[in-house]
Amino acid sequence: MKRLLALLAGVALLGGCAVLPERPPAAPERAFTDVGDTPLARAAAASVPADPPGLSGLRLLPEGETAFNARIALARRATKSIDAQYYVIAQDDIGLAFLRELRDAALRGVRVRLIVDDLYAADEDELLAGLAAFPNVQVRLFNPLPSRSGSFTRRIVLSLHEFGRINHRMHNKLFIADNRFAVSGGRNIANEYFMHGAEANFIDLDLLSAGPVVQQLSDLFDGYWNSEQVWPIETLVVPAWQRDAARRRFDELVAAAPATVPERPRDVLGALPVGQQLDAGRIELSSGAARAFADTPGKVAGLKDEDKTHTVTEQTLALFAQAREQVTIASPYFIPGARGLEMMRAVGATQEGGQIVLMTNSLGATDEPLVHASYARYRLDMLKAGVRIYEISPALTQRSGRVGSFGRSIGRLHAKAATIDHHLVYIGSMNLDARSARVNTEVGMAIESPELAKTIARLATGGLIQSAYRLRLAADGEHIEWVETDNDGRVTVHGEEPDRHWWLSFKLWLLAPFVSDDLL
Repeated sequence: MKRLLALLAGVALLGGCAVLPERPPAAPERAFTDVGDTPLARAAAASVPADPPGLSGLRLLPEGETAFNARIALARRATKSIDAQYYVIAQDDIGLAFLRELRDAALRGVRVRLIVDDLYAADEDELLAGLAAFPNVQVRLFNPLPSRSGSFTRRIVLSLHEFGRINHRMHNKLFIADNRFAVSGGRNIANEYFMHGAEANFIDLDLLSAGPVVQQLSDLFDGYWNSEQVWPIETLVVPAWQRDAARRRFDELVAAAPATVPERPRDVLGALPVGQQLDAGRIELSSGAARAFADTPGKVAGLKDEDKTHTVTEQTLALFAQAREQVTIASPYFIPGARGLEMMRAVGATQEGGQIVLMTNSLGATDEPLVHASYARYRLDMLKAGVRIYEISPALTQRSGRVGSFGRSIGRLHAKAATIDHHLVYIGSMNLDARSARVNTEVGMAIESPELAKTIARLATGGLIQSAYRLRLAADGEHIEWVETDNDGRVTVHGEEPDRHWWLSFKLWLLAPFVSDDLL
């Protein structure tokens, strides 16, 4: 691996090392608080119970179509501000439709602030700079790479002299309208996160919130907006056009994007579309005591000792440590490491009790085979510790239809959520792996709400588990079996890992020894 990095560094030197321009100073900006007279503020006040005080209103958004249209509905009704922060905003139907709504809101006089992680954003310089050319819009890129032109690989190679910039990313996902409603959770802004992908779609979970927790989320957003890790896009993109031309080009790019995506009259939980409820003046929300927390932007420069216990990962693990009965975890990328394995054993799980339940991707469902290969090293020990493991099956998601209409596409888990003792809930952007723990920034929310915990359990038992293999120990206690149950109740037991093809096995055998868990 060291030789490979040295070779790539040599290529970078031969091609010339890109250098970031000087970052200009910027006056701090904060979220608007004088929003009490807005339509969204009135709807939020009507949706959140006043007694007891201090509770927030919360609604799960498990279906991609509803989750996307919720963002659009909030954007169209915002009158003061929109703050948005994403790891990925793709230049596809969903991404273009989302950015067009931000433009339209700005044209109505709404202040729009957008933060996008830079790793995949350079191919979209023209698009994002075009959006920033409109009045009332500011776009900032997080931890930008010095090289901005050419292919993704070329950018990486020409930025290797600043490897920390490549490896440390902002993984947060957040959308806030008028500082009164927020959508957070696991979804990026791209087709496959909203059931719009042709080959694969993600099973994910977002949370719509109102009440005191929204101000907490706004404060977290402001921390990133005013940090030294974000750069105004206009300082990075060499302008090849005037602002008028940039706006015209943006209009051309977004013109054909869909206005919304079709959604059912009621979602899987029986809830009406968010826009329809907003028009009625009130959204049906559960109530709970909610606390939002995020990694500091400076985490990308390395964790200081005083910050290590305050990361999203550590705060979430502290929630798990409170468990006395059961922890149920959904995580698409799960690498417990030695520490995590010891924590599972310490919970005292037994095969009969099943105090820890894990839902993650199977090899056939994952989009990160190297991560899965690392996770697989811990499966046998987890089963011996009594952990109940379910792995999402691409074939079962298509056949069951319980977690979405996938058509010919395959289903992949992307939700990052957990329940603790049937009353405490975690939802956020964090994966349970070393990358989220040490390298990327994340945002999460802890909620005290038995009602919300019960709803998540209903989604798991009524959908995810029915679309997954159940792993168990074989009779010898030293091997794993994958138990598949179809819609008619027929059971098939696999003694070998399903969907493991020889070519994928060969690639994993070849690459896995060179990639440490810290990079996954």
